[in-house]
Amino acid sequence: MANPVFSRAEAFQPHGNPFGQPAYAGQGYGPQYGMSGQPGAEWGALSHDDMHEQRAERAMTFDDVLGRTGLVLLIIAAIGAVSFTLIGPNVMASGAALLVGSIAAFITAMIVSTRRKVPVGGVIFYCLCEGLVLGTMSAIFEAMYPGIVVQAVLGTFAAAGVTLAGYKFFNIQVTPRFRQIVIISTFGFAIAMLINIVLMLFGIHLGLASFGPIGILCSAVGVVLAAMNLVMDFDYAEQGVRNQAPVSESWRAAFGIAVTMVWLYTEILRILSYFRSE
Repeated sequence: MANPVFSRAEAFQPHGNPFGQPAYAGQGYGPQYGMSGQPGAEWGALSHDDMHEQRAERAMTFDDVLGRTGLVLLIIAAIGAVSFTLIGPNVMASGAALLVGSIAAFITAMIVSTRRKVPVGGVIFYCLCEGLVLGTMSAIFEAMYPGIVVQAVLGTFAAAGVTLAGYKFFNIQVTPRFRQIVIISTFGFAIAMLINIVLMLFGIHLGLASFGPIGILCSAVGVVLAAMNLVMDFDYAEQGVRNQAPVSESWRAAFGIAVTMVWLYTEILRILSYFRSE
């Protein structure tokens, strides 16, 4: 599925400037969908008060998105390092941290994704929960495969860097067809993994999340899909800048990119563990 952080937000859609701020020279964006009293206004659109408040803000830039993305990832990494050191070695604490952290992160992500205005506190709380989960999970993998966490972190940022470079310098076009393919593929991947988890509870193993040719192939597909979703996230952020979205929306962009980066890290960590199992 498309990243719900962006797909529900009017500011990141490719139909113009919904905030009524002056557009960049030559772009001529006018009033668009989601404004009260216009045809096509839909559920989740901003109210007049929200629109007025956001018009008072300056428009966000790529520097805003990059700065807040860096801050979000830094918080996740810092909390991850703490949980890696303090919780990871404790088996009982690790299980509780993974369960509670995962549930809290999921619920928080859903709340943040569906809010009209970005709750910065919610974004920070998600970082704390996700850092707890990633740090604990990483400690478990590190205990089994020493050095794997550093490899996964480097691999994640390398993959993200290559993806961003490809998007900017090789002019990767995020067309409706591209979005459709990525959304359908991601949805199918998620369903397959969910079915695999359910069947594992009944002692049936499909091999989608275990060492072997199928598991390695599944992880490789996950890495590719995460990278393709990252391309879509970059495009959403670019649309937000083009639409002259208020600077507060850069938190939404940072949050969306961070969610995909977390997914990319977990997939790279998983595929590296398979190769280390040989």
